Formats: sequence, C-alpha cells, structure tokens
Amino acid sequence: MQALIAAAALAAALPQSDLPDAEVRLAAIVDEEWEARLAASPLFASSVGRDDWADRLPDVSPEAQARRAEEAAGFRARLVALPEDELSAEGRVTRLMLVRQLEDRIASHRFREYETPLNADSGFHTSLARLGEDADLGSVASARAYIARLRAIPAYVDQQIANMRAGLEAGRVLPKVVMLGFGPELGEVLVTDTAAHPFVRALDRMPASTPESDLEALREEATRAVDGAARPALVRFRRFLLGEYVPAGRGTLAAAALPDGEAYYAWLVRKYTTLDRTPREVHERGLAEVARIRAEMEAVVERVGFEGTFDEFLAFLRTDPRFYAGSGDELLMIAARICKDVDARLPRYFGRLPRQPYGVEPVPPGIAPRYTAGRYVPAPLGSDRAGTYWVNTYDLASRPLYALPALSLHEAVPGHHLQIALTAELEHLPPFRRNSYVTAFGEGWALYTEWLGVEMGMYEDPYDEFGRLTYEMWRACRLVVDTGLHAFDWTREDAIDYLASNTALSLLECTTETDRYISWPGQALAYKTGELEIRALRAEAEEALGADFDVRAFHDAVLGSGSLPLLALRARIRAWIQDQG
Repeated sequence: MQALIAAAALAAALPQSDLPDAEVRLAAIVDEEWEARLAASPLFASSVGRDDWADRLPDVSPEAQARRAEEAAGFRARLVALPEDELSAEGRVTRLMLVRQLEDRIASHRFREYETPLNADSGFHTSLARLGEDADLGSVASARAYIARLRAIPAYVDQQIANMRAGLEAGRVLPKVVMLGFGPELGEVLVTDTAAHPFVRALDRMPASTPESDLEALREEATRAVDGAARPALVRFRRFLLGEYVPAGRGTLAAAALPDGEAYYAWLVRKYTTLDRTPREVHERGLAEVARIRAEMEAVVERVGFEGTFDEFLAFLRTDPRFYAGSGDELLMIAARICKDVDARLPRYFGRLPRQPYGVEPVPPGIAPRYTAGRYVPAPLGSDRAGTYWVNTYDLASRPLYALPALSLHEAVPGHHLQIALTAELEHLPPFRRNSYVTAFGEGWALYTEWLGVEMGMYEDPYDEFGRLTYEMWRACRLVVDTGLHAFDWTREDAIDYLASNTALSLLECTTETDRYISWPGQALAYKTGELEIRALRAEAEEALGADFDVRAFHDAVLGSGSLPLLALRARIRAWIQDQG
C-alpha cells in the first residue's frame, strides 16, 4: 500500500505525457468537473479557499438545478467510458468516488431535494447568517467581493422561496412538528441598528494596515448593502417561513410519505451508508447493537453499586448536579482541558498529525436552542482561521459532563478535526477528494475514536465510561429510530421514548435529535455503520498481523487516502494488511 501511495505521488509529479492515456483522461475530467462544481457553488468555493466567485451566491433556480444534473450525467458518462483496468489503484478509487458523487447529484435532482433546503437545526438561511464570520477580509478587494455577495442575497433568497413554494405544492415539505421553533436563528441578522449588524461588524477584522479612508468607504458600502438588500430579503424570508411555510407543514413524518417516498428513502440509506443495505437490514442490525451495548451499560451500573433500576439510574444521571457545569464558561473550560489532554496522547496512536490547529467555542446563540450538543466546523487549509469545535452551552442542565469526553474525542481529536485536517493535506489526491466528506467514513471514524478513547485512557471514572456507552448507544439507536420513523410507521413519541429509555441523553437532546432524524432522513445511519466497519477492519488486521500489528500505522492507513466509501476503505486496508505481511 505504501508503494501505491508513492506511485500516486509520483504520478502527480510526472508530465502528463508520461502517464497512461486513461490516467490523463481521468485527470482532465476530474479537473473540469471540479471547476464546474466550484463555479456552481460559490459558498463551497469560498469554504475551500477559492475566491474566484467570492462576490456571488449560487443560482438555485429550477433551470440551474436541471442544468447541473444534466452536466453531472455528462461527466458520469465520460468516467464510465474510461477503461478501468488501465487506471492505477488510486485512479480507480478516484473514478469510483466521482461516479458515486455524480450519481447522488443526479438522484438528488430527481427527488427534487432543492425544494426543501433546510432541516430542523440548519439550512441555507443559517449559512447566510454566517456570511460575515466566514468571509475572507484580508484585503480591500476581498472586502468589496464580500459586500457584492451581500447585495446578491435578495435574488438568492427569492429563488429559495420559489423552490420551497414549489415543494409545498408537490407535498415536499418538512413535517410541521419539527418547525415549531423556527425563527430565532435569524435574530442577529435582522437587527435594525445597522452599525451593530454582524455583516457590518465583520469589517472590524480588516488588516490593521488598511487605510482609514478605505475602511470608512467599505463600512458605508456594507451599510447600504445591509439596509437596501440583505436585511429586507431576510425579513421577507422569515415572514414567508413563519407565515406560509411552517403553517403548511405536513402532518406525516416519514420520508416514505413524500412523493416517490419509498424509493427516495431507499436511495438515502444507500447514499449515507455507502452500502447496498435495505431499511429492514439496517433496523435489525441496530436492534442487535442496542442489545449488546445495553448489557455493557448495565455492567457499569452494577460496578458503581447503584441500587435501583436502569431507568432510575438514568434519572439519577439526568438530575444530580455533580454531572453538570455551573456556567457556559466552565463547560467550555472542561471541554478545552479534555482536548489538550487528548492532544498530548496523540503521538502514541498516530504517525501523522495535521498542521492546522483547532479551537473550542460555544455554538452561536441564535441556533443553540435547536442544535446538537457539539459540532466541528472546518476551515480552509492555509487560511488565517483554525478549525473549531463548537460546544453547546445552551440549557446547561441538558449538557452532562459525563458525555463530554466522548463528545470531544468525536468532534475535535482524534475525530473530525484530525481526520478532516489531515485529508486537506493529502496533496497526491485531486482537490475534490481532499474536500469530499463521505458521511459513513467521517462519522464512522469519529465514533470509532470514542471507542479508541478507552485504549487512550480518556475515561477517568465509570460515569465517563457510561457516557461513552450512552453515546455509542445513541448511534445504535439511530439505526433503529431513523428506519423506524421513515420506513416502519414510528411516531415522534416512539422515537423520543426509545432514545430516552436506552440512553442517558437529556430529554431535550432526545427531542432535538428526533427532530433532526425526521427532517434529515438517512444521515443518522452513517455513524454506526462506518464505526462497525472500521472496528471490523482493525480486528481483521490485528488477527492477520499478530505481534506485528502497529496501531499508528493502521490509523495512518485508514486516514491516508482521504474520506472513502466503505467498500473502498475495506479494499485499501486489506491491501495494507498484505503489504505489512
């Protein structure tokens, strides 16, 4: 496998004339598709450090959506026509990944996903609210591009509203129950004091060397853009959302209840697991995992000497003050301490570590009430920003400290930050692969690192270990709950009760998580599916290599080719095992 990586790096350095014809054609298609992808997705382009389109927002009209689907079909046809046996091992993976992404893009258009551009905790509107925070403001030119993007908000918002209205007419709309708390997430960008508006205050990040006359002119331009374009458009969207969209939300929950819903959910299961699994197979695997983890949890309850039922132990964990921080700052400080403790242990488990650092910050207050416990927010490699581990400090009584080690391992290191930052550094891979996120791989890896935390000594007492198990149980429950909701007629109450009776998650988290699964079908299946695959591959490697097994080399092999579909990961690790042997 090391030879394959070296060959791929050499190929990247060779003149195109020295490469096989199939490799040259593959590289040309990959480059052409990447540029088309960035041009069609200016916000994504900015997120990966390309500023060519920093003055605009995407065209999301139905005509543009159809054009991109047709373009995807054209790229797919060209890739499929390449003789696979003339490609290198890495070239075959590149071809496979791009074909899958293009097929998913075509299917997304067929199921008209663009008509529901939001879910229970986020959407296009929350991305707009972060424009000021995410903008590159390193020069006067980049600031002017940012202000032009603010002026583009009305056309973009109006296209999204038109798409959502078309979804309403066709029955493609979120269930009403998951939208009842919508609205506050736009609060900060609707303030009427323009001088205090986050879109204007973003200019405070301009370099200190910027002439004051330029700064004054930019603030005036930004003020006009906010008053004349951005704020009125966002007010218009909020009025549509609360006055028209939420009241028309559907009464059903299941993806299967949408137009062509059964086929839609079957595709989502395949998309997010990257495996050819049926909803029934996923559901049954979840039930088996729930039973296994429940036995481990009950063993911990017995070990701490708790006298009472399992439900009573969960009630004790949810109510005893010792398990909760007294302030948001205290929660952040504990999370930061955990992260630094993990940082010190990483060299024993990884041969390669990323150059990019990360920080710990609270979830923005506008989205915190409906947001998950934590999330990782990447930053472009080479930018002046670090990756960010968000910790939710809203409703501290719902943020137990016994779950914080597992959450920190998952979202920061060695979970999402380490994996995503390392992938960005894999210069032998084409840009689309360095910036691709296969959910089953990324979330499977992050869940695997929660389990790895046991080996790393990160769980200091039985309550921390129970917190880890409750997080693993949470992901096992997702296999049951997501399929239950979308394929087997579960109610919202069924899902909340199932999570509450099997995990130590707070009741608020059980509710917000259920609403997330309802509004984002299939995505929650990726975590446990990917983790089970990575753990199985590690067990296979340990058995095959015996005393020669090196955990650092294994982790480097898993992460060394970026984010992969699970079958491609399986082939890679089995080749690595052969290479080691």
